[in-house]
Amino acid sequence: MSGVEVLRAHALAAVPHGFLTRRGGVSTGAVASLNCGLGSGDDPAAIAENRRRAAEAVLPGAKLAGVYQVHSPTCVTLTEPWPDEARPEADALVTDRPGVLLGIVTADCAPVLLADRKAGVVGAAHAGWRGAIGGVTDRTIAAMIALGAQPRRIVAAIGPTIARASYEIDPAFPEPFLAEDAANARFFTDGPRGRPHFDLEAYVAARLAAAGIGRVEAMGLDTYADDARFYSFRRATHRGEPAYGRLISMIGVEIAPPRS
Repeated sequence: MSGVEVLRAHALAAVPHGFLTRRGGVSTGAVASLNCGLGSGDDPAAIAENRRRAAEAVLPGAKLAGVYQVHSPTCVTLTEPWPDEARPEADALVTDRPGVLLGIVTADCAPVLLADRKAGVVGAAHAGWRGAIGGVTDRTIAAMIALGAQPRRIVAAIGPTIARASYEIDPAFPEPFLAEDAANARFFTDGPRGRPHFDLEAYVAARLAAAGIGRVEAMGLDTYADDARFYSFRRATHRGEPAYGRLISMIGVEIAPPRS
C-alpha cells in the first residue's frame, strides 16, 4: 500500500501484525517518510496519514490504538479504542477485541508483539532498557493471561531494535542488570573502543523465555546501522540531526467473517 514496507515474523504468521519500516510515508526532512510518532514534532497531518497507511497495510478497516510511552513497565488492557489525545501513560497494551490494532512506536528500543491465537489475545510492548529491566514484557504476559491466554501458547517476536554492535554504553550501565542476576553478564561485551556494548534484543528474548513463552523470534534487525529502512534516536544524536522519526509496530485480532 503506497510503498509501505511491512516486516512480518514467522512466529506470528497467522496473526495480523507488522513491524513497519520508514518507507512509504509522506513526512519530509529528517523524519522522512513513514514517521508515525505523535510526539516527534512532525506535521500532525503527515503523521495521521502515515499512521493510516500503516494500519491499512496490516489490518484494513481496523482502529489503531496506542499509548503515551514513558519508558515504564506499565501495561494497560484495551476494551475499546481511545482517541490519540486520551492515550494512557504506559508502554504496553493488550486486547482480545477484534478489529483493533495495538500500536507502539520505537526508534532503537525493542518492539515486542505477542499473541495467543487460540485465546484470541494479543499484546504489544515498547521495551527500552528501563522498561525491559523493569518487567514490561512480564506485565504484558500477565495482562494477556488475565484475558485467557496461556504462556506456552503465546508466541512473541522482537522487531527492529538497536543491535549489540551499535549499542555502546557507559561502564556503569550494566550494574543494575548484574544486581538483578549475575548471569546477565552474558548480554554485555567489550566494544572496539574499550567500552561495553549491550545486547538489548537478547536480553528481552531471555526475559520472554524465562516467562514461559512458547516461542520467541528475534528478527535481528539493527535500527542504528540501516538508515534507509529504520529511524534511530542514537544515530540521529550522533549525527547532530534536528529530529528523529518513530517506527510503528502493530498487532491485532482479526474480525471473524460472518457465517453464511
